[in-house]
Amino acid sequence: MRPIPKDIFVSRRSLMSGLAASFFLRGSGDALAGSVLTFDELYGKVSVLGLEFSDKVKQLTGQTVSMRGFMAPPLKAEAAFFVLTEVPMALCPFCSSDSDWPDNIVVVYLDAKQTFVQPSSQIEVTGTLEMGSWTDPETGFVSLLRLRNASYEVV
Repeated sequence: MRPIPKDIFVSRRSLMSGLAASFFLRGSGDALAGSVLTFDELYGKVSVLGLEFSDKVKQLTGQTVSMRGFMAPPLKAEAAFFVLTEVPMALCPFCSSDSDWPDNIVVVYLDAKQTFVQPSSQIEVTGTLEMGSWTDPETGFVSLLRLRNASYEVV
């Protein structure tokens, strides 16, 4: 049996320093990548006054988040936005006001024009989260939740 070389042994102090550094670096990378947000986490409750945003949405507003879902068929091929839905849809769920806003859609404004995908393809979208009622001046589309400067990829 061969003796184990002394240079492969690590002191407890070196090991602890290395582990601390790896947790620090991993943690900062996660912060840069953004947080994951699911459709189930969008709203805290629904009352007679309507939908109430969850604490998580309130905390993440203005930050980069990622969401998975499906692209509703766009209004037109060259649109700079689309609707992210929880389930595949055959028609785009456009709303006339935020009072009839479905609780399982998010409007996505792209950072650059991209080719749209089939409604049955699951995608992951990353962008800056915005909340609150807003009317798009170009389309008149009213939204409660948006991802701005977004991009997506098929997963």
